[in-house]
Amino acid sequence: MTSSAILSYSIEPIDELPVDDKLAEALLSSMSEYGEQLHGRRLWLACSGGRDSLALAALCVQLYRQGRLPFLPQLLHVNHGLQADSIAWATHVADWAAVQKIPCYILRAQVNGHDEQAARQARYEVMRAHINQGDVLLLGHHADDQAETVLMRLIQGAGVNGLSGMQPWRVQRQGEQHNILWRPWLTIRRSRISAYAQRLELPYIDDPTNDTGDNVRSGLRRDIMPVLASYNPNVIDNIARSAQLLSEAQASVSAQAAADLQQTVIASLQLPYAQQVLNIDDLHKLPLYRQRQLLHYWLGQDEPLPPAKQLVDDVLLLSQRDDHDHQTELFWQGRKQSYTIRRYRQQLYRLSNEWLTWLKLSLTEQALRLHQPFSPEFNAADEQPILNTLCSDDNFTWQVQILANELAGLLDHDQHEALLKSSRTAMLKTAMLKIAPLGRKQRVQTALASRPQSGKKLYQTLGIPSWLRDSLVVISVDFIDEKMIENESPIALPILLLSPFDRWILSADNLKTDTINHQLAEFIKSHLSPKKGAKNRADLA
Repeated sequence: MTSSAILSYSIEPIDELPVDDKLAEALLSSMSEYGEQLHGRRLWLACSGGRDSLALAALCVQLYRQGRLPFLPQLLHVNHGLQADSIAWATHVADWAAVQKIPCYILRAQVNGHDEQAARQARYEVMRAHINQGDVLLLGHHADDQAETVLMRLIQGAGVNGLSGMQPWRVQRQGEQHNILWRPWLTIRRSRISAYAQRLELPYIDDPTNDTGDNVRSGLRRDIMPVLASYNPNVIDNIARSAQLLSEAQASVSAQAAADLQQTVIASLQLPYAQQVLNIDDLHKLPLYRQRQLLHYWLGQDEPLPPAKQLVDDVLLLSQRDDHDHQTELFWQGRKQSYTIRRYRQQLYRLSNEWLTWLKLSLTEQALRLHQPFSPEFNAADEQPILNTLCSDDNFTWQVQILANELAGLLDHDQHEALLKSSRTAMLKTAMLKIAPLGRKQRVQTALASRPQSGKKLYQTLGIPSWLRDSLVVISVDFIDEKMIENESPIALPILLLSPFDRWILSADNLKTDTINHQLAEFIKSHLSPKKGAKNRADLA
């Protein structure tokens, strides 16, 4: 099977053909700059079979055979199935790689959509699924591509980050997976690559859709760049240079925003990719321009594309409100997830909608029998913790780890009598540890309150935002008398109130609070974990 888009040169070995010194210098110089990061990593080269990627593959083969390049990348060709000749193109790339004795893998991608962005996303996803953690993907983007990218983003109203264009070395993250995109030719002109390809008579694929003008990039290439070049023939190099300068400026801005984030973030309320929280009072201590930079940086965490300026402005206004109406919700559809931005008191929350959905799940009520703590033979030594799952789905899991026997040992006989003040104390035979959702009308007393509270007053006292109010759990000990008559309730001792991010000792006037805080923290631990990667785990004691 053949294709008219493939140049009619025959496939020949290119080992002994002349190397383009400038192309080689750019590749070797970039390799030297990122040598430490490259060390020990496997390299792949994204090869569409077009002029740029095939020329880069050819140069790698030449330099490797000459001993000037310490690696030979493996080729990855993605067949999107969008062109009638897709199979012929994939076969052609594989045949060329076989003649050059360079490994090549043909991958099939399913594109959800019909535009170039959808194809690009599918291409990267299938390549990312094929390569390993930390591998490097070599790309043939050049100065003309960079200039087009900068102009596209300028038209879209991008800021410093967007106008810095493509980066020569960028860590790309997707959940727990991370890989490196390496572009060593961003200072090289397309015309130089074309001349090299012609000298080697490379049979590259000249995709006719690249210059049809039916998308923004090809329209800029066909219609706008020639006009700009008529004003200044160095326009491509100049735009690429501006992108480099803006990249350096963006690095400074990001470093400042990261430092400001450390001063304003509320660490105890963070949950990777699900919940990010800023202290508004600390935010307002910064100059206004740094507030904007920080919000831009904070909102865009975990996302490949930055938030729009309008969203940053809206979030800034939300932080500045003083009318005590904090019910405003701002929505942002990111590339990876959708988010809701909320304010509660002097805190800004960026909440993933997956997380908000999880918070609406029902909590599991559980009961666990404790050993009798009042008998002389009681021994809690060498106890293995019991792990109870309160709520779990494909995204998050919340568990409570309990040392049940150690907990029972806290309830000594003297303390037990003081707590219950009941004539039935001596007859109690069974203690049950109960874990149950807090009822909306259930009254509990914390160390922060002078009397038992429920509902809105309790939430206000504890500072619980509305979206977390159905995720409160009471841990109590129920004492059961074997001689209890029918319909008689057990004596219940609430000991702990839990949220996904905090804990409160209950019945504080009765318990020995000088020691029990530490002991309860040791015997009952709460673990809230995202399931999108072990490295994102957040253990909240």
